[in-house]
Amino acid sequence: MNAWYAPTPIRVLILPCLAGVLGLSMACAAPQPFQWVDEVPGAREHPGIYRIAPMDVISVRVWNQESMSLLHARVREDGRISLPFLKDVDVAGLTPNSLSEKLQVALVSFIVDPVVTVTVDEPAPLSVFVLGEVTTAGTYTLARPAGALQALAAAGGLTQYANRDGIYVLRRISPLLPPTRIRFRYRDLTSGGTTAAGFLLRSGDTIVVE
Repeated sequence: MNAWYAPTPIRVLILPCLAGVLGLSMACAAPQPFQWVDEVPGAREHPGIYRIAPMDVISVRVWNQESMSLLHARVREDGRISLPFLKDVDVAGLTPNSLSEKLQVALVSFIVDPVVTVTVDEPAPLSVFVLGEVTTAGTYTLARPAGALQALAAAGGLTQYANRDGIYVLRRISPLLPPTRIRFRYRDLTSGGTTAAGFLLRSGDTIVVE
């Protein structure tokens, strides 16, 4: 499959239509933008960093303010929770510490010097889709933390027809936007110390192999 390059850092590649997965049935024949994983800000993370995901159960405790606290709340599929006074708050993709800081800033309008603690009570399973030129396409639940290589291994590895430079992670950052398409080379996934090898999957990601 031939790829052509736009003058911006985002390249363009034509991929087969993926009907029914994450609403990806649109514009099969239209060029679709992608970014190499090395160009994605913050793509490589330490495995010890936990980011809140949809369907996680979390607790938000505001010190000495029980009416503002929320215990054992499940993060909705849109990545939000509803908090007293603040209503819907985006939490998916944030670490517990960064969410605590965000809420402390937001609550300054209601109380003096708020102290907020966020804990993850029940992490959601890491569930991803694997499609394309793999032995067994499907949905897989992986142990956290996991990268694209672990997902490919769960699907039985690449077929003999796979394009080893055409591996993509499709990640939906917002339900209102098309998924972000992040491109990988297989040799980078299997090499220690690369951005590709350090890229961690999130629940709902789709891995596509051309």
